[in-house]
Amino acid sequence: MIKKQVKQPVKQQLKPETIKDLVSSFQHIRVLLTAFELKIFTVLSNDSNSSIDVSKKIKAAKRSTDRLLNALVSLGYLVKKNDTFSNTEFSEKYFVKGKPAYMSSLMHSANLWHTWSTLTESVIKGTSVKQQSSKINDRGEEWLESFIAAMHYRAAQQADEVVKLIDMKGVSRVLDLGGGSGAYGMAFVRAKKGVTATVYDLPNVIPLTKKYIHNAGYADQITVAEGDYSLDKLPLDFDMIFLSAVVHINSMEENSKLIKKCTKSLRKSGTIVILDQIMDESRTKPLNGAMFALNMLVGTEYGDTYTESEMTNWFIKAGLTSVKRVDTPFGSGLMIGKR
Repeated sequence: MIKKQVKQPVKQQLKPETIKDLVSSFQHIRVLLTAFELKIFTVLSNDSNSSIDVSKKIKAAKRSTDRLLNALVSLGYLVKKNDTFSNTEFSEKYFVKGKPAYMSSLMHSANLWHTWSTLTESVIKGTSVKQQSSKINDRGEEWLESFIAAMHYRAAQQADEVVKLIDMKGVSRVLDLGGGSGAYGMAFVRAKKGVTATVYDLPNVIPLTKKYIHNAGYADQITVAEGDYSLDKLPLDFDMIFLSAVVHINSMEENSKLIKKCTKSLRKSGTIVILDQIMDESRTKPLNGAMFALNMLVGTEYGDTYTESEMTNWFIKAGLTSVKRVDTPFGSGLMIGKR
């Protein structure tokens, strides 16, 4: 068993004042997300406008727009001078749509706000109360683009380091299952000369995948395949199948079936790699995993985070041997099994 220790955050001593500040902080976050949803920073890009002008451009009421802009100034996201508002240098760089460093992933955070607001009802019901929650095809183009952008933003920063932890000996063909933007497929072809990758995802995701692959210059090394892994047959003849941020969407039973299906798509001595949150047996650590289990509760029908023993059992049932765990520097873990 190979494990890399991840330093746990130091817990802050709890005081009534600390709790009050923590609970109130949601207001600051909501102000930023609302401004982001209304594209206020994009409207103000390289310009200075009165609150009346901004309200017209975002099609909102004058007084409420003015109060929101004032709050953004107080929080340090805007500058106010002579009753006109403009972006700070930081906001101009990160919050303006179309800029290279644009934090498009914030729109996904805004979407999560709405599902997390149903946590109380979801705990009572035992599953998400959002009817469309488990059906990515039904959530609309804007939601999908922001979701894939958020996943790509994180994956692009981590993928090369994660892939370095995986033994690529004998690997020439990789299937990036549920690969979204193809960030990990790109990392695999960078990691070893001669490796090709196939990104498999839903039909409405694949057009976005193609854009990411084309823009990154990997069209000759990475192909795409569309389908639903829970319903359709998977492509065959791969040395490695990689599942990043996939198993937490599914139930225990669905994941067991999926790993069996993946095993059938492997070449002899092929490898399956799962990248996800891995919980300890008490399900209380790591903190990110415990919180993400709730994220899956409010956002999916059956999703969850899973323990090392549960994941190991999926591999064993599928006939995979030499199962091992490798922790990443990012708080996530790799579960690796060979056919």
